[in-house]
Amino acid sequence: MKVGLGLVAVVSLVRLGGAYRERLDRYGEITAVLNIQQAKLNKAQQRFDSLFTTGGEQRLIQEQDQWIAPNRMRVVWTTTGAAPFPTVEQPQPSAEKPQPTR
Repeated sequence: MKVGLGLVAVVSLVRLGGAYRERLDRYGEITAVLNIQQAKLNKAQQRFDSLFTTGGEQRLIQEQDQWIAPNRMRVVWTTTGAAPFPTVEQPQPSAEKPQPTR
């Protein structure tokens, strides 16, 4: 009986050790993901703070590389009822229904 109880205790300890190891592995993974997200948050907070302090507007403008120069003509496309973009030729819609050929 003592051998049986000892065997049950050893098996239970081995299983508890495995579960503890698995829990530590999961904790390590979660900690790594948390650290990555915390670094992203800190970077976003610093960017936000730099943009909403004195001179932040100028820093934002300097970061942008696709601004149109002041002496350039700006073109704005608008859609009309006919076609979204102008074309050279457009087929005229016919009032008659096409007749099937046999």
